Amino acid sequence: MRDAVLLGVLLAAIAIGFGLGVRYTARRLRTHTSRSTDLSKEYFVGLNYLLNEQPDEAINTFVNALDINSDTVETHIALGKLFRARGEADKAVSIHQNLLARPALSTSTNEHVQLELARDFVALGVHDRAQRLLQTLLDQSANDTYREEAKRLLIDLLEREKGWQDALDVAQSLFKQQPGMRRPAAHWLCELAQEEIHQASRALARKHLKKALQLDERCVRATLLLADLEMDNGHYTRAIERLDHIPNQDIAHIPTMLPALQRAYERNDDIQGFETHLYRLLGQAPYTSIIITLGELIHHRDGVDCAIERTGEWLREAPSLGGLDYLIDLYHESHRLSGRALPDTRLLLLKHHTNALLEGRLRHRCRRCGFSSDSLAWQCPSCRRWGTIKPITGVDGE
Repeated sequence: MRDAVLLGVLLAAIAIGFGLGVRYTARRLRTHTSRSTDLSKEYFVGLNYLLNEQPDEAINTFVNALDINSDTVETHIALGKLFRARGEADKAVSIHQNLLARPALSTSTNEHVQLELARDFVALGVHDRAQRLLQTLLDQSANDTYREEAKRLLIDLLEREKGWQDALDVAQSLFKQQPGMRRPAAHWLCELAQEEIHQASRALARKHLKKALQLDERCVRATLLLADLEMDNGHYTRAIERLDHIPNQDIAHIPTMLPALQRAYERNDDIQGFETHLYRLLGQAPYTSIIITLGELIHHRDGVDCAIERTGEWLREAPSLGGLDYLIDLYHESHRLSGRALPDTRLLLLKHHTNALLEGRLRHRCRRCGFSSDSLAWQCPSCRRWGTIKPITGVDGE
């Protein structure tokens, strides 16, 4: 499928280049008839390579066939993009550098080629050269479109290099025109805050996190980190108040906040308050992790049979594989406490099946690209979007 797509793109590029070449030679037909014929022959040779599934030879033929001039420069740029898409960014660099070496290029075309060359360098991992090109465009270009493209590419590059503050500085001017930049910027501030926490600069970390929430009021990560800072200072009630905002920020992250919420209530010596809070969360979203946490509180306070009864009621309303597995454990304990010498073989069989189904189950998924993982990552490793990975819901999840 990928080869078919690439061949389709190549055919389109060649068709454009052939049209440009025909227009170019038509104007000079009377004085350059032989050159026109040679150009047509080379195109047919390239097409023959293409039809024989020899794309590398085809591309090289087309590149050599085209003179660099105002009619063909876009075709050269397209071919460079094609090389980069095929994973051959070094060849794309050669094409784009060859274009830049031509003094006859217009300022606009020169800046376009610089952008493409910067993308080539990023693809090759030569980030310093890409950064210099992009910074030059930002400093010298009068074209707003190219400046914005250069900014976005430079931000992406700085993000890859973990240059959070530099990325923030470049993105600052984009927040009004591109509000979508606010979410990644909030996460860059969270990254800076975590660095400050590791260096014991908690006041500066708090400042970064508050700025993150100003940029993106739905940034769950910033709220979680602020709650951790409150707990580190012994302010458990404040931590609970912080965490209480998370269901309104993103209800899908209730399972993410539960460990911190439990820790805050336990340190505040308020288990009853924790149970009350859990019932409120259960009314908002009957997630498995809430049911199991409530079941454990009832188990320790009122006994296993009461926990079985209440957990069973909740699971009838919101069935899940994880909840069933927990309920089987409760039944096992109930049988053991009743004095039965041997465990119920039916329960053992059910437990075997639930274990098999839960084994290796991934607990988080990116809502944009579908990437799944067991642990939570604030930036998706696949599509590189921020804040899109959330706990999986449904029968096999929360």
